[in-house]
Amino acid sequence: MAFNKMKLSSFVYEYPQELIARYPAEPRDHSRLMVLNRKEETIEHRCFYDIADYFRDGDALVYNDTKVFPARLLGIKEKTGAGIEVFLLRELNAASRLWDVIVEPARKIRIGNKLFFREGLAAEVIDNTTSRGRTIRFVFNGTNEELYRKIDEIGQTPLPPYLKREVEAEDRERYQTIFAKHRGAVAAPTAGLHFTEGLVGKLRSMGVSVVPVTLHVGLGTFRGVGVEDLTKHRMHSENYVISPDTAESVNRALTSKVNSVTAIGTTTVRAVETSLTISRHLKGRSGWTDKFIYPPYEFHVTERLITNFHRPKSTLLMLAAAFAGFDFLMEAYREAMRQQYRLFSFGDAMLII
Repeated sequence: MAFNKMKLSSFVYEYPQELIARYPAEPRDHSRLMVLNRKEETIEHRCFYDIADYFRDGDALVYNDTKVFPARLLGIKEKTGAGIEVFLLRELNAASRLWDVIVEPARKIRIGNKLFFREGLAAEVIDNTTSRGRTIRFVFNGTNEELYRKIDEIGQTPLPPYLKREVEAEDRERYQTIFAKHRGAVAAPTAGLHFTEGLVGKLRSMGVSVVPVTLHVGLGTFRGVGVEDLTKHRMHSENYVISPDTAESVNRALTSKVNSVTAIGTTTVRAVETSLTISRHLKGRSGWTDKFIYPPYEFHVTERLITNFHRPKSTLLMLAAAFAGFDFLMEAYREAMRQQYRLFSFGDAMLII
């Protein structure tokens, strides 16, 4: 397919509902792994714990260490007592306790409304941002750290709604990678869910540099594309941090004739492809990115990609298509259906080399 004709409708595919993984593999590294070789255009079927076979001493493996917080709050509206759901997207101002949120049902939530949650937590709606979006100010007597603990106590794990199941207590651990360190994501960087401490230890013992970036997954990552012409889609900005040590490790592999740089997940790719030096190497810095990667795209840092199988019309699917090649990726998805790979956030993985 000609890349300059890429449209939203190009990224539609059919899948059986029963292939949606509603729980992760146990142990995590026992998920299946499809290996796509772009040069040879071959597809190989492995288990995720075999992934070490594709690494060598001096390679760089980059993960996202963002940590999911329980961003879904259930409450009631003042006076009417109507039930409402508030989905926290990001903190706008810690001192003023302002947050960007999505509310349901949106038509009933107006500026000036008071919202009440469990354990005495309350908020006031102070602005409309979109049809479903609002800005709220939390009303809370205590420090910000106490507010975060209160949200953690009463909030629910923000599982993707397509899982169509109730949130369970175990999901706080299930929907978190072993790399999770810096609180701020409203969705897990799901490619990282396949890793175990044992697998990471094995890779490090082989001489692989396993290094972090931080990109707090927000609306930009999981918001759907609403326009047929992809050039008109605008991503919401997400905060990222890349340390000088990570940049040094990645650039060492990048300039080597024998080593490679592998990104774990699309959020990691967006962070590293955003922060570049003039010579197209990785630069250590922090900031915001609204980078939208879709075919065609020239990757400067990412040489290999670990990713999950993504939903139709998603920006994640578009990024994977830009990396693997649209036709090859779609062929791989058809093969995944034939082989009954488990799909989406808790599903199986793909290594694109």
